[in-house]
Amino acid sequence: MEKIVIYQVLPRLFGANSNKCVPNGSKKENGCGRLADFTGAALTEIKGLGATHIWYTGIIEHATKTDYSEFGIQRDHPAIVKGNAGSPYAIKDYYDIDPDLATKVPERFKEFENLLNRTHKAGLKAIIDFVPNHVARQYHSDAKPEQVHDLGEDDEPTWGFSKQNNFYYLTGTKFSPNFSLYDPEMGEYKEKPCKATGNDCFTPWVDRNDWYETVKLNYGVDYQGNHEIPFSPSTPSTWIKMRDILLFWAGVGVDGFRCDMAEMVPVDFWGWAIPKVKKQFPNVIFIAEIYNPHEYRNYLMRGKFDYLYDKVGLYDTLRSVMGGQSASLITGCWQAVEDIQDKMLNFLENHDEQRIASRFFANNPEKGKPALLVSALMNTNPMMVYFGQEFGEPGMDAEGFSGEDGRTTIFDYWTIDKIRRWRNGGKFDGALLTDEEKALRHYYDKVLGMCNKDKAIREGLFFDIMYANYDNELMDTNKLYGFLRKAGKELILVVANFSDELQRTWVKIPAHAFETLEIPTIKEKTICKELLTHSTEKHILVPDGTTYLEVPANGGKVLKFKL
Repeated sequence: MEKIVIYQVLPRLFGANSNKCVPNGSKKENGCGRLADFTGAALTEIKGLGATHIWYTGIIEHATKTDYSEFGIQRDHPAIVKGNAGSPYAIKDYYDIDPDLATKVPERFKEFENLLNRTHKAGLKAIIDFVPNHVARQYHSDAKPEQVHDLGEDDEPTWGFSKQNNFYYLTGTKFSPNFSLYDPEMGEYKEKPCKATGNDCFTPWVDRNDWYETVKLNYGVDYQGNHEIPFSPSTPSTWIKMRDILLFWAGVGVDGFRCDMAEMVPVDFWGWAIPKVKKQFPNVIFIAEIYNPHEYRNYLMRGKFDYLYDKVGLYDTLRSVMGGQSASLITGCWQAVEDIQDKMLNFLENHDEQRIASRFFANNPEKGKPALLVSALMNTNPMMVYFGQEFGEPGMDAEGFSGEDGRTTIFDYWTIDKIRRWRNGGKFDGALLTDEEKALRHYYDKVLGMCNKDKAIREGLFFDIMYANYDNELMDTNKLYGFLRKAGKELILVVANFSDELQRTWVKIPAHAFETLEIPTIKEKTICKELLTHSTEKHILVPDGTTYLEVPANGGKVLKFKL
């Protein structure tokens, strides 16, 4: 049994080395990371952090302002590309590798296959994005297999809706955003009839807050009519084409798909497509980006997903606790998904969210340490970290299309300073890191390492002890959150401290925990190991008894008992 730990990384940024990036800079000005930057040494470092999977974000070819026409790749009109590099979620060719990431553009697909081989050799599994809801406005596959028809190739644009069309057409209109579509070199971007925009915008008059660089894919839902879903007797064309894309990448050797905005695609499609992929590739995993808790079980049971984002539950709650709300709120998170807890993907950062160290979030990476204990150790479900999180990357650059918003850009050519210094030209020797950065990464290494090194964390039972301490005047349940993990003769007590001060506390272990987890009573002090410091402490274990702990500020205690 393995607890999944995912390391998310943008290859475009991972290997970028410039220390003097220009806002709105071109690829030539600011440089760009490549697939080749994920050397055996780099992957060994990521594996050593505790990762079991690596999510390569932005692998598939997407729209960009960089001109690759000399390689037979159709140019994109700059007016409908966000940033100079473009959004990884405006897919331009589902069957190709993004040329930005290639050392030699004509060999980009072979370079990706080599990357998969290196990834697997390092003991990691590879996840890529599957973007099912929308594509770039000028979608055009140069690399599709001979028998494949392009998305939209067989559409009848005079029909506003047909389940055999791949796009939705706003007949009699032209694409008319409330900003200029003119480019000095390529002139005005023209689209008539206008296609519906990716964020379910069925009007030609979009603005900059819309996903104007994308068009919505049609899975057979008549959004402009009566919303009837005529999936039978014939299968919608988009279903077949998207299934074939999944089968293609699984056949290349990809181990999993993070499915972008999965809830914007009918659950019926997933329930049809995922089993077909798993029939041929049973070990491939599917992760849904989904934000509506009312749909969680629907997308698991009917949609057949393996895992779902736990964003509006645990992530939002931990963020509020880091901001000063009561730690006792965490209990409600697992209670809300108790029946599907093992299916929830925990995280504290990703490409959509603000960095913990940014001034828009906690303004201090140390604040994320107790949240990491909870997110990573609370249960057997997967955990994800975002590259640079382990060094306290603040995401406070104004890169270009992305302003100073506390997020790492997905639209611009840029360098992540902490990643650049960690890589140090491929040496990974820590020579350019500060002591604070090294210490934070060491903390992440210890916590994420526990996920699979310690049986109680990897596969053990979970018991929340907070309810037994609300009346305990010697434990501040607004600042401390405690729980137990148990497997066989291994018991782990975790207490996370969300305050800026050392907490001297007496933690009560309820009798019900002893019954449920079958914990033997230990009336005499016994030696246990503190896993964060590798020190030893002596404690008793008595039903409804209390245990004295000194819990570090913005940190925690992880005590391992051998019963």
